[in-house]
Amino acid sequence: MRLLRAFTVAAATVLVAALAYQAVGSMLIVMREHAETNRTTARFDPPVWAGQVLPVPCGNGGFYARDQETIVLTISAHCAVAIPGSPWHDADGRLIGTFGPAAQLPECPDGRFCAPSDFVKFELAPDRIPWGHLNLVDLGAGGYRTIAQGMRPLSCADVEEGDPVEVNGREHFRTGKVIAIGSYEYETDTMFPCMIISDVQGQYGDSGGAVLVDGQPAGVTARVISGYLAFTPLAEGLENLGLVLCTAPDCDLSPKAAT
Repeated sequence: MRLLRAFTVAAATVLVAALAYQAVGSMLIVMREHAETNRTTARFDPPVWAGQVLPVPCGNGGFYARDQETIVLTISAHCAVAIPGSPWHDADGRLIGTFGPAAQLPECPDGRFCAPSDFVKFELAPDRIPWGHLNLVDLGAGGYRTIAQGMRPLSCADVEEGDPVEVNGREHFRTGKVIAIGSYEYETDTMFPCMIISDVQGQYGDSGGAVLVDGQPAGVTARVISGYLAFTPLAEGLENLGLVLCTAPDCDLSPKAAT
């Protein structure tokens, strides 16, 4: 895998992270503007948040997974404003979930943060878990995608230039293709062994959203580079956090027994 020189040039990098640390109120404005646009399918109750806007900072859900008996949703790491163990509530005071740790690599240059993928695990409150639909990704105008039993999350090595890409950040469904793959070593940012750039136009508010490659669960939106949406791979991040991707409606758990 070749190093992408563009990743190390400040002028070529528009960091979603730099914007994501703005006030949560700004993020909520983005969510309100895009929360109900371009629907082609009905929402469930509770809704499927994988691929959708949700009321947390950098509010796009990635994929549902389980940590043993616990259901979690992947969300963006670079703007998770709470420390692990911190709860997050909606505007009505109802618990949404609890922030968990971010994917992190132990071997990293001094003073830097290194990660296999740009997400944290977010443990959902029991009444926010869409039992019966945990193997779905809601792409808004693109409809629901089913992660079939036995389908595995893609790693960096599984993705190639030219592969088709689908994403739905900000409730804005877009398609394109992979145009570059390489390590991300921008000098003032998190270091990632693999960053995948698509030709999909990206902007503030896309962070954390589920990315499908050739119809398969592939990654989460991590950065916008020269106007293009870039994502980090899913498999490496799930493995790092000890998570198992949900490929069954109830994620191979009993809803009554799970917590």
